[in-house]
Order: sequence, then C-alpha cells, then structure tokens
Amino acid sequence: MKFSIRGHNLDLSPGAGRIMGIINVTPDSFSDGGEFTTTDAIASQGRQMLDAGVDIIDVGGESSRPFVEPVDLHEELTRVIPAIMVLRAQSSVPISIDTTKAEVARQAIAAGADIINDISALRFDANMLEVARSQAAPVIIMHMQGKPEDMQVNPVYNDIIQDTLCFFRERLEWLTKNGIAPEKIIIDPGIGFGKSLAHNLTILNRLQDYQELGCPVLIGHSRKSFMTRILGKNIDRDCATAAITALCVERGAAIIRVHNVKKSKEAVGLAQAIQNI
Repeated sequence: MKFSIRGHNLDLSPGAGRIMGIINVTPDSFSDGGEFTTTDAIASQGRQMLDAGVDIIDVGGESSRPFVEPVDLHEELTRVIPAIMVLRAQSSVPISIDTTKAEVARQAIAAGADIINDISALRFDANMLEVARSQAAPVIIMHMQGKPEDMQVNPVYNDIIQDTLCFFRERLEWLTKNGIAPEKIIIDPGIGFGKSLAHNLTILNRLQDYQELGCPVLIGHSRKSFMTRILGKNIDRDCATAAITALCVERGAAIIRVHNVKKSKEAVGLAQAIQNI
C-alpha cells in the first residue's frame, strides 16, 4: 500500500510503522503546549525530528485535549501557517495539518502542507470535503465520540471494536461516494477521544481488526494519560509510548503519531527486526 506524497513513496502497508512527529503550536496542548510558539522553536524541533528519521510532520494549532474550549479561525491560522512555512522550507518531508476547519486546511495546503488530519472525520465543517477533493489531499479520519469539550463524559459503547468499525464503514462509503479516492484515506481509531481506559486497551489489543477496512491505520497514543492510570503518574511517558509503539507495529499499524520521534523510531526498528527474522 503506497502513498506518493511530495516525491516520497511511503509504504503504508500493515505494520509499516511510519513515524508521524507531532508539533503542536498551541499554548494549551496536554503535553507540549507552549513549547513551540516561535519560529525558532518550531524550526529547531523540525530539525530534531528530521535527524531522527521522521516520515511525516503533523502540525496542529488547536488543542483537542478533553474539556478544551474551541479556538477561532483567525487564531488557528495565525498559529499554523507560519509553522508550516518554516517546516516546508527545511525539507520535503510530508506535512499534515491537524484541523477540523476547512479554511485552515485550505490555507495550510497552500502554505506547503500535504495531508488533512481531521479528528472529526470531515463531520464538523461542511466545506472540508470540497477542500480535500479539490486538492486531492490524503485525509486522516478519526473516530471520536462527541467533541473534545464533552468526549470524556462517560463514553459508552455496545462493543468498542464493532461500533468504531461501523463508524468507519459509514465514513468510507460517504467519502468515496463524494469523490475521495479510497487509496487516499487513512483511519485513526482515536485513542483517548471519547474512550475509557478499557476502550483504549481493547483497541490496542485488537488493532488488527481494523485491517478489514482496507485502509492504512494510524495510532495516536503518545504520552496519553491512560498509561499513567496503569503505571502511575511518575512514569516516563516517552518510554511507555515507545513500548506501545512496538506493540502497534506488530498488530498492523501503518503510522504511529508521537511526540518523541527518536524513541518510537527505535521501537519500530526493533519490532520489525524481531518480526522479520
């Protein structure tokens, strides 16, 4: 399963373990809020990710942590467009724009982004479909129960795997009927987005079940609080993230979305060496 993006032929077959590095240009993201608010800081982080072998860089200008308040269009554009321009000037590595707003996606692509990463699966902004279609941009669609401001208020499912699979089948059918090529769609089960601890662990345990959809699977577990509920608040979240990264590769993840590129890149290399012996 190949994705050709800006001259990069990315193998996104099950278990490929491509690393997507997160750069949140926000003051309030749960892990790195406030760290990358200047162009110098963004450029430095971009260089570190490139040196560590990042495959995709994901830029977000609106926090999606639980109970967060939405950010207006102007503020989000002010945050992400300069960041994308700085990162694009550094390299040709694919850039994804993490947004639910069509106008942000449109301007981000004009500034050099390649992929639309929409946590709403193109549901929150009616114009997002046309932006994705007109730009022929790959899209990442995520499952989320509710919205960030209320998603963690008692999330309930009949069956977390079957319910999310049903959601993705509906979204895939709608997208393809409306002009988005199936080979341009990536799915993200949405760890931590309207999910309890048990829901998150079940998704990770049964990650291979999502292969039936025929799309590359992205997992975004990096530094999330469910790990501390198992191991305690004082854990090294990057090490814990890398451990789960290795498991996800073994269970078919094509893309791993993380803050610490180096540690997860090393985890992928070890997991693949063991699998390929």
